[in-house]
Amino acid sequence: MGRPIIGVICNSYLVDGRLQAQAVGDRNLRAIIETAQCAPILIPAMRDAVDIEGIAGLVDGVVLAGGRANVHPSRFGVEPNPKHEPYDEGRDSVALALVRACVDRGIPLFGVCRGLQEMNVAFGGALHPEVGELPGRMNHRAPRTETGEFHPDPAVVFAERHDVTLTKGGVLERILGMASIRVNSLHGQCILKPGERIAIEGLAEDGTIEAISVKEAVAFAVGVQWHAEYNTLNNRINGALFAAFGAAARRRRERHAA
Repeated sequence: MGRPIIGVICNSYLVDGRLQAQAVGDRNLRAIIETAQCAPILIPAMRDAVDIEGIAGLVDGVVLAGGRANVHPSRFGVEPNPKHEPYDEGRDSVALALVRACVDRGIPLFGVCRGLQEMNVAFGGALHPEVGELPGRMNHRAPRTETGEFHPDPAVVFAERHDVTLTKGGVLERILGMASIRVNSLHGQCILKPGERIAIEGLAEDGTIEAISVKEAVAFAVGVQWHAEYNTLNNRINGALFAAFGAAARRRRERHAA
């Protein structure tokens, strides 16, 4: 029957300041291949080139991978500000439609970092562009060197930085079998107002929403604010989440094959 097919949404990039490209990080693909035991295909962040119905009929699951660009504020009724760029409106248009299509059709959906934010906006929620500007919140951004550059060591960048308390009886608590976990943190944008169908699955120490699910979804529909694609073969939390997503994709594939 073959491995389940997982669509992975790309990000738009400008290579060498002149070449437009679509890409996704290798860690996302490795997590899907090695831990979820599925086969990834890439979905370009180009609304005019992507047939949402066709994608929904092809895949057994979708991963909304992380990305540097913020969701455009117009998607939740806020004026854009140049200091919160870059934006990736092509990805917005594909991802938000794809989130709703997956939930409507019972296609397993896993949102990581930006993917969690897209899931929230798709169901009418709002975001804040810089979590550290909110009263009482910590800095959730990736660590930098003393000169202000992004830290070159992945072990430092993806180190566990804060705790997340999971909602009692929630989806994540059932998957992970624990009440509290410790995760990495590499984001600026965060959930300000949960969408209508968004259930809170976990909160950071400062109250930041770190994990969500979609209410009444018939299949796996989970988003996490940390980068769960990191080290899934050795990190118990990240590995369990991708394994659960992969199991959901296999169930869907088996039902369709039957």
